[in-house]
Amino acid sequence: MTGGRKGSSMKTQLVNAIQLQELEEEEVEVEVQQEEEERSRRDAVQNKASGTQGQKFYSVEEAVESIGFGRFHVLLFIIMGSANIVEAMEIMLLAVVSPEIRCEWRLEDWQVALVSTMVFLGFMVCGVLCGYVADKYGRWKVVFGGFVWAAYFSVLTSFAPSYGWFIFLRSMVGCGVAATSQGFVLKTEFIPAKHRAFLLPLASIFWMLGSLLIIILGMTVVPTLGWRWMIRLSVIPGLILIGLFQFIPESARFQVSAGNVEGAVATLKWIAKMNGATLPEGELREPVVTERGNAVTLISPSFRRTSLLLWYSWFVASFSYYGSVLSSSELLEKNLLCVIDADEKHSIKHIKEGELCYCIPFNMADYQTLLISCLGEVALIPLNIGLLNVVGRKSSMIILLLLSAIFFMLVNICTTMFGFTVLLFLLRSLVSMNFNVVYIYTAEVYPTSVRSIGMGFCTSFSRIGGMIAPFIAQVLMSKSVLLALCPFSVACCLCAVGTVLLPIETRGRALLQKE
Repeated sequence: MTGGRKGSSMKTQLVNAIQLQELEEEEVEVEVQQEEEERSRRDAVQNKASGTQGQKFYSVEEAVESIGFGRFHVLLFIIMGSANIVEAMEIMLLAVVSPEIRCEWRLEDWQVALVSTMVFLGFMVCGVLCGYVADKYGRWKVVFGGFVWAAYFSVLTSFAPSYGWFIFLRSMVGCGVAATSQGFVLKTEFIPAKHRAFLLPLASIFWMLGSLLIIILGMTVVPTLGWRWMIRLSVIPGLILIGLFQFIPESARFQVSAGNVEGAVATLKWIAKMNGATLPEGELREPVVTERGNAVTLISPSFRRTSLLLWYSWFVASFSYYGSVLSSSELLEKNLLCVIDADEKHSIKHIKEGELCYCIPFNMADYQTLLISCLGEVALIPLNIGLLNVVGRKSSMIILLLLSAIFFMLVNICTTMFGFTVLLFLLRSLVSMNFNVVYIYTAEVYPTSVRSIGMGFCTSFSRIGGMIAPFIAQVLMSKSVLLALCPFSVACCLCAVGTVLLPIETRGRALLQKE
């Protein structure tokens, strides 16, 4: 028994020894496998690093600069410039149609002013929304949708059965125009830095053409077919533009920020082919921007002062521009000018004394004065381009604002009809140039991730100025011409002081992708 127990014990020890050896061998095998995996991982990282070192990369900014200016930019300039024609016609229509609806619906001064205010209210409310959507989902979709929306509601306006329906439908038109203004961002993101100061001010030509078209329609259509047919015919350029806009691609800067690098490369290759140019060597690489359209960025420490001052600058740009437009039409309609050589028609002051409305349409001389003043928006474009390139964006705004303040007050002096036309011509030139510079500066100062929503906030603040301007230019003007012109002049002076405090000069600076 004792010998049996000893034999069993020896077997047990032998089995335990064999199992222990097997465990040790397994541990050794695991360690060897882990070492091989680690070695393979290090080799992969080294190979990737060595491959990256030999590969070239380029950014969207470098691609845009490499492609340069060519046929695509001519196409872009014409089509996106034509968007300004549509916007100008919708806005300037208010100045032409005011005498007609005043008479048809027996409107008070404040009711006429409310029409313009409601248009700008629609513009203000939709401006921020369109900017957010454009940064989140793309510029192209917003601009195209804006064209369709504005055309649809503009046609409906011509069938408005009452004053209430008219102002509601015009506010819807303003909402569509707010979306089309994102076209400026789309255009800016495709233009090389050295060409922006030259090309962007030239867009005023298209705005002037839109203003001229609506005035010519007023001269020819309103006396024969009435204001409703004038509105219907004014939609035609917008319908044409809806078709032409198919030739404009989505912004490559937006595509990259949204992570669609393949789409951005395809867009850039198409543009390079049109221009007969080539893309830089290597691979397009930009960091994906996860937070796009974040309004908080606009008031972050990096942009807080810039945003606050820009919001006021846009308010004044719109307040002064539409103030000059509506003031001129009001002065002509009611003959409130101090004209020393007035003819029989312009010597009668149509100051309201008991009547419910002034049924006094524009005569041919009034339309001619408006036409000449519209030409002022493009006459000084060479000066505008020179200022932008020589003294920069900030100094240009300061100079133009101070001159605008002076000319607003000069409109009140007694002069000849020719003298008034010249003053109005120069005033429209100055306020239009200032609007151009504010547009350019805003598109350049914000990064791609918030460029559209930044523009949206700015245009919304500008429409607050547009909402107030009619009550100054069309209601207060009947009480006192001097009292009505002073707010415009003072606002321009205060804005010039604020512009001095802007922290960034964007002349010659590349467009930023992110903060």
